[in-house]
Amino acid sequence: MNNSLSLNADFLRDLSVVAEDEGLLAKAVKYIRKLAAKKEDPTLMTKEEFFRRVDEAKKGSTYRMQPNENLTTFLRRIGNDL
Repeated sequence: MNNSLSLNADFLRDLSVVAEDEGLLAKAVKYIRKLAAKKEDPTLMTKEEFFRRVDEAKKGSTYRMQPNENLTTFLRRIGNDL
């Protein structure tokens, strides 16, 4: 059995026990939120980083959709340039 599958099964089994007690469930939720908050979010960035990326993007090539061009055709066309 895959280790993550085994861990998932253990977690769900223990969670079913905790779910029967409102106090324990509240503590579990609080702890899980802390764990989730610690996981790094790759989309988070500082204001300075955001504007640095915008400035870098302005230096690159630009593309415009042609009249009557749909998004799929546009993406295929510019994909050839990338």
